[in-house]
Amino acid sequence: MTFQTQILTLYPDMFPGPLGISLAGRALEEGKWTCSPIHIRDFATDKHRTVDDTPAGGGAGMVLRADILSAAVEYAQKEMAKNLEKIRSPRAKSRGLSATHGVSTSLNTNGNGGVAPILAMTPRGAPITQSRIRELASGPGVTIICGRFEGFDERLFDAHPEIEQVSMGDIVLSGGEIGALMLLDACIRLLPGVMGATSSGDEESFEQGLLEYPHYTRPNDWEGRMIPEVLRSGDHAKIAAWRKQRAEDDTRLRRPDLWGRYKDARVRPASDVQQKNKD
Repeated sequence: MTFQTQILTLYPDMFPGPLGISLAGRALEEGKWTCSPIHIRDFATDKHRTVDDTPAGGGAGMVLRADILSAAVEYAQKEMAKNLEKIRSPRAKSRGLSATHGVSTSLNTNGNGGVAPILAMTPRGAPITQSRIRELASGPGVTIICGRFEGFDERLFDAHPEIEQVSMGDIVLSGGEIGALMLLDACIRLLPGVMGATSSGDEESFEQGLLEYPHYTRPNDWEGRMIPEVLRSGDHAKIAAWRKQRAEDDTRLRRPDLWGRYKDARVRPASDVQQKNKD
């Protein structure tokens, strides 16, 4: 199934942008994913196409209006549902099923399957994780709302609790478009057939709860710095052990937060087994 993407933005010309080249660009040409920017101003109701207003209670900047964004979100939901219906219908007919067989009737789900989840890029959101990226990439697609100015009128999320608020970390950008490009790139590279080998991403940073091990390539001797001998030994068991050890060491030193979660995850299954034995 083609991975469907929609981007609600004030700057639709930013898409696909860098996603139109390299692996993502090739995948776009091959129909592995689609890119559908939606201009938020198209849902404004005045001749000036106004989408923002001053903050209630005073303060700097402007706030994106909930009524305008809600109209854009509802349009995007309907378009996504129609697009997915077109994809599913031929498959369902070939199997003698209705087009909606086994498909959620909700316009949005945050799991895998059904209709694509909706994410809002905001520094107030939870940092996106590689595990969440994998969930998104294994689903039918994603809709991303790009924030601007001081952010969103909170009533948008009250009216649409299905919207998942996410960030790219504890940083503030001029708008959500750069974050959306990052998020989409992370998803697209995991789509079937995009990366060269099926195992290409299995040992990358965060996939096993650790940072990835360091890499080396020719020349063997560069300015007196040698490639570690174990990597030139041809002993695959020793190489795997070295890589695992380096991944653990580097994670412990550079990302103690990740290391703590990794240790907890390793201890928990053993504790669960002990508890079951007691029961």
